[in-house]
Amino acid sequence: MKDSGILYIVATPIGNLEDLTRRAERILKEVDFVLGEDTRVTKKLLDHYQIKTPMISYHQHSGEIKGERIIHLLQEGKTLALVTDAGTPGISDPGSKLVSLVRTELGNNISIESVPGPSALTAAVSLAGIGFDRFLFLGFLPHKKGRQTMLREIMSSDYPVVLYESKHRILKLLPELQQSAREAQVEIEVIVARELTKLHESFYQGSPLIVLDLLNQDVNNLKGEFVVLVKKI
Repeated sequence: MKDSGILYIVATPIGNLEDLTRRAERILKEVDFVLGEDTRVTKKLLDHYQIKTPMISYHQHSGEIKGERIIHLLQEGKTLALVTDAGTPGISDPGSKLVSLVRTELGNNISIESVPGPSALTAAVSLAGIGFDRFLFLGFLPHKKGRQTMLREIMSSDYPVVLYESKHRILKLLPELQQSAREAQVEIEVIVARELTKLHESFYQGSPLIVLDLLNQDVNNLKGEFVVLVKKI
């Protein structure tokens, strides 16, 4: 058997395709396969940089058979690059599951290397200003079970909180934050970052209900993905 291959964890642009690092571009060209969360999304990036590397899909619904295939490829000495649809793999996406699987199955016989780059989390925090030098990151809140518990945790946190939210639930989240703050008897301010690094990047700031009103003023305000920052005032 050949020496085990290498699994690269490659950050890709969160919106602006120019944000791919030169190292990431080289790695994506040199590896044997690119593992993409949604190969249709990844193909747009690869086509933009004229990268012809074959792709294998790997997402939250990939089962044991797909995982075994990836392990087998690494055992054969293949080099693989794991990417997510946008940003850094392993941050609120199925990448962490694959990394854990590879470490469990291959241990020290496999090299896992980070190719760092864009992240919606760090991009939003860098724009937020004072108060976010320390923060609690909760990713996507549960849709149902455990959601209220997490909302209470936000209100009791000693640090500002950063969340991810989809366009389908942002209008639900903001009134929930307002209600939870009222129940906890605290005042909060939220900052909502939308379409980071893209042409229509937007930043909304104020109480949850003020931001909700701003989002409702134009249907275009509800397009894209959102990073929500919450702090007590």
